[in-house]
Formats: sequence, structure tokens, C-alpha cells
Amino acid sequence: MNYQELQPLACIHPGAQIGNDVKIGPFVTIDDNVVIGDGCIIDSNAVIRSGARIGRNCHIHAGAVVSDIPQDLKFKGEETVTIIGDNTSIREFVTIHRGTASRGKTVIGNNCLIMAYCHVAHDCVLANNIIMSNTVQLAGEVEVGDYAVVGGGVLAHQFSKIGAHAMIQGGSLVTKDIPPYAMAGRTPISYEGVNSIGLHRRGFSDEQINSIQAIYRALYLSGLNITDAVAKIEAEFPASDVREEIVSFIRSSKRGVIRMNLH
Repeated sequence: MNYQELQPLACIHPGAQIGNDVKIGPFVTIDDNVVIGDGCIIDSNAVIRSGARIGRNCHIHAGAVVSDIPQDLKFKGEETVTIIGDNTSIREFVTIHRGTASRGKTVIGNNCLIMAYCHVAHDCVLANNIIMSNTVQLAGEVEVGDYAVVGGGVLAHQFSKIGAHAMIQGGSLVTKDIPPYAMAGRTPISYEGVNSIGLHRRGFSDEQINSIQAIYRALYLSGLNITDAVAKIEAEFPASDVREEIVSFIRSSKRGVIRMNLH
């Protein structure tokens, strides 16, 4: 089917691969080397640049820009991609930049909601079921885990990591890594407790949530430094998926994890 005939006011490169049942609004621009999956909706004035790989049933809203070149002075025009999973919504005026030679790709997973005016920079990796509220700004190579909720206006420093099921207060400046299951906020950003309401909604048992809370008490209230607190957690808590995820996240952190503000 010739989508250029169906959308005479859109500019679609003949080399773009457009799936079935895709709806493309007026004044959309789609470059060469683009793949758009079945059932997608591309609203008016959206721009889909080279390297975009968009899954099925995604909705790209008006004015969004997907897979533009990075704002990185190291970028030398290398061929890289932006990968967006299935059932993801990219709201108005979101900007998503493709990867650089560092990772070669920027990734947003399945079932994500990226609200208006957010920015996802080069080489970021976002997992599945993430909600990013309006005007969140992710610098290059930020990682965000499954089911994370990022409040409006959050700024995340390059290379920072946000763990799975974490929740960040709007307006926060993320300068350290946010461990899994945690709530974070204040200035400077600090640990504010466990995201227990979100975990209940996602089917975590009371036993699992109590275990997560106990682990974080050991991490933040034992008076130990992070290294010794992790050793205490491994020695005193039985092995479980949640324990291993927390410990693995902390051990792999390069920027260091947030601390708890006791004042």
C-alpha cells in the first residue's frame, strides 16, 4: 500500500518500511532507514529520522522527534539506531536521539509512557512499563529499569541509573544512582523509603515488601558504609530475587547510590 498517496501532506521516504494499519497524519516527516511496526499512529508534525525502529501499536504524538542525531560532540555521523518497543506512547514534543559509537543504540522498551516535552538523549536504555512525566530530561547513557516512575521535571545526570520499580519525586536532580524499589526525592536527592504502594499494585507480596524494607534499613540505618552494609545484607538475609537485584545494582553502580538524609 502506498502511504504517500493516502497521506499527501506527509513526507515519507520511499525507503521507509511502514507496517500494516499504520495511521500517519499530515505534515509528518519519515526518513529513509526507518521501520514502523503494524498498528502505529503517527500524529501531525511528528518527525521520524533515520535509524528509527518502532515496534507495533505505538503512538507518536504531534511534534515529537524520534531518532534525531545526538547532541554529543563525539558523534561523527556513525550509523546508529533508536529502538522503541511495542505499545509505547511518545507524547507531544518529546525528543529522542539515536545512539553513538558508545552503544550504537538508544532503547525504549515495551508499554512505556513518555509524557510531553521529555528528552531521551543518546545511548539511553529504558526498560519496559516505565512512566516518565512531563519535561523529564535524561542525559546520555542513562539507564532506567522496569516499572520505574519518574516525576515531572526530573533531570538525570549522564551515566546515572534508575532501578526497577523506583519512584522519583518531581523536580529532583539525579546525580547518584537510584536503587531498585526505592523512592527518592528532596535536594540533594536522597532515599525516602520503599515504593511499597507501587509494589503492591504490581503483585509483590507483603513478605517480599517487608524483606525489601528490612534490606534498606540495613543499608541506610546500620551506620555502616555501603560496602560493609552490602556484606551485612548478604550475610544476614536469605537469598532471594529481590535481595540479589538490590545487591547486584549497588555493586555495579559506577556513580554510587543515593544516601539517606537523616536531618
